[in-house]
Amino acid sequence: MQDVLAVVTVVVVGLMVGVEFAVAVFVNPILDRLPNDGGVEARSDGARVLGRVMPFWYIGSVVLGAVWSTLTWGDAGTSLVAAGAALLVVSVVMSILLLVPINSRVATWSLEGVPADWKQQVGRWDRFHYVRVGVIVLAFTLFAVALV
Repeated sequence: MQDVLAVVTVVVVGLMVGVEFAVAVFVNPILDRLPNDGGVEARSDGARVLGRVMPFWYIGSVVLGAVWSTLTWGDAGTSLVAAGAALLVVSVVMSILLLVPINSRVATWSLEGVPADWKQQVGRWDRFHYVRVGVIVLAFTLFAVALV
């Protein structure tokens, strides 16, 4: 049971890291290069779609990490799992305090109603997102090392 939970946790968190890394390194930079501010509507749509899915993915990852840590408490590697779960909690707090407020605004944008400072707002979101990606990559790494 514990081995299955460990593998499921690593896979779920690994997929989340992959999605968030792709958004940070590939998707958003591509959208930002679209002509005539075409990235505004694409980012808005992405904010709506991922804004509905990612909270469940993040919270689910925290729960998986916490359960894995609890079930293996006292075993070798538990400190790595607990640290990984704590980092996922940090990523959720970062999301709620820093990223979600911007994302909620972006989700309402269209080319006709985009604020004048939209590039600064998405730039700020991107900077916070890079930090969050670093945090979840570290959490994933700790989980993967604990699995070995």
